[in-house]
Amino acid sequence: MTAPRPQTPIDALAERWVDTLVAHEPTIGTYIGRTAENGRLPDYSPEGAQALAGVERATLDALQAAPVQDAVDAVTRADLTAGLRLSLEQHAAGEPLRALNVIESPPQQIRDIFDLMPTDGTEDWEVVASRLRAVPEALAGYRASLALGAERGLAPAIRQVREVAAQSRRTAGAAGATADTGVAGVAGEPGFFDGFVAGAGAVPPALARDLGAAAQAASAAYAELADFLETTIAPVAPEADAFGRDRYALASEGFLGTRVDLDETYEWGLEELRRMVAEQERVAAEIVPGGRPGPGIVAEAIAVLEADPSRKLHGTEALRRWMQETSDRAVAELGAAADAQFDIPEEIRTLECMIAPTQEGGIYYTGPSDDFSRPGRMWWSVPPGVTEFDTWRELTTVYHEGVPGHHLQIGQAVVNRGQLNEWRRQLAGTSGHAEGWALYAERLMEQLGYLDDPADRLGMLDGQRMRAARVVLDIGVHLGKPRPGGGGVWDGEFALDFMRQNVNMNDGFVRFEVNRYLGWAGQAPSYKVGQRVWEGLRAEAERSAAAAGTDFDVRAFHRDALALGGVRLDTLERALRGEFEGR
Repeated sequence: MTAPRPQTPIDALAERWVDTLVAHEPTIGTYIGRTAENGRLPDYSPEGAQALAGVERATLDALQAAPVQDAVDAVTRADLTAGLRLSLEQHAAGEPLRALNVIESPPQQIRDIFDLMPTDGTEDWEVVASRLRAVPEALAGYRASLALGAERGLAPAIRQVREVAAQSRRTAGAAGATADTGVAGVAGEPGFFDGFVAGAGAVPPALARDLGAAAQAASAAYAELADFLETTIAPVAPEADAFGRDRYALASEGFLGTRVDLDETYEWGLEELRRMVAEQERVAAEIVPGGRPGPGIVAEAIAVLEADPSRKLHGTEALRRWMQETSDRAVAELGAAADAQFDIPEEIRTLECMIAPTQEGGIYYTGPSDDFSRPGRMWWSVPPGVTEFDTWRELTTVYHEGVPGHHLQIGQAVVNRGQLNEWRRQLAGTSGHAEGWALYAERLMEQLGYLDDPADRLGMLDGQRMRAARVVLDIGVHLGKPRPGGGGVWDGEFALDFMRQNVNMNDGFVRFEVNRYLGWAGQAPSYKVGQRVWEGLRAEAERSAAAAGTDFDVRAFHRDALALGGVRLDTLERALRGEFEGR
């Protein structure tokens, strides 16, 4: 680890801000390895949101009054100030009163946090029981916020309401079944919480009973949430998925950490998509015997690859083993290369590859705890019925989520605890910064020869094409842009058709992805836009080196960029241009 740096008043403020966040949102504590609040859940009520806004204002005032002692302080103050101001702006716009989508809103946050809770012994399970008992109250507060939002005309879109109601019934299991539910596989099945506590094993009988009762109460609370969404929110939920320009601009800045020209970004996305399609067709022609770039060649290449049994994995355990082996090999080789482009500290050479207990779709990464007692983990949430996996599609995903992607980036910040306060190590940053780096890392692995097989390169390009399509889709839907080629304006149904035309994946994944974009506006474009910023900064550094008559040191560029920890993209740009030096 790096040599310790004396704590400054701004460091102390940032550390206290972490304490404050963990007190208000105990799930954040679980995520970063602070276990003292593991028995609690956040207060999702209107009063909870008001209380959090109050401490945000107080922290912002204190931050502005604190002296800046060095460049690290300058970065911290700039970044935290911008983040607090944006959060207060979102609060004023009523966003906590309509926080509902299919992937990252309180119903998923409450359920998903149990995946990260220690369950090694009796004491751990006692804490689990405490948090389970907190589920009904947390969801009651959440319902109060949604009800107030609906009263003020801020109800979430009907598509998200229906999907989250169905998710909630699946989480509840038998407790969520109704005669006319229409949710397959609920009646007669245990809910998530029942299945979770069944893994408690040999705990004392009294604790086993407590866990069972708490699990049933949590399941019933999710069933109640589903009823509430269907009977109270759905009747007033708008049909339109679009956020609109003003709301979208706030969401976009939240995910990027910078403000972009949305219209220019949309046009850039269209051009980037055309470029990805052309590149994919050229690679596909290498796979098909006698193939030539043009319409249909990508489908032909995919048919060739899907007929190749050597590129198939059968079952989730085979997928997990392959993920782990691929990740371990990348860590070993990238860290030992004579011309290594990265420093890979010993503390982050362990990455666990996991099959997620959910079946909602999606692949994600969770970082190590601050003391590395819990390693970084790559999770794969496999939808029901999906039993085959194509290695050519997914190789680039392992690099995206692992090394040199998220695990190197996020883990490096934790390693750098001697220089960075806990907020900078664990909580700062945006999707644009993190996901942009991960896409940059995918392209870098191509340049380093890890995707020389045209099949693996096609898989990478499939992902890059999808990310470019998402820029166009997300901005198109939420700003009501004209459809490419004419025929009206973007809407949810056109978005689904558009996505199917631009990705080659299981339709269950496609539907989940599109529903995610429609309810989580601004997040999907942050990947490709973030990549654009990262690549632009590298090109800028290369030009500066050339102008100075020196060789460009890519390892130093990566080291200096990752040493910042998580930051907004505008902070990253300013830091790498030296704007904070000498402060």
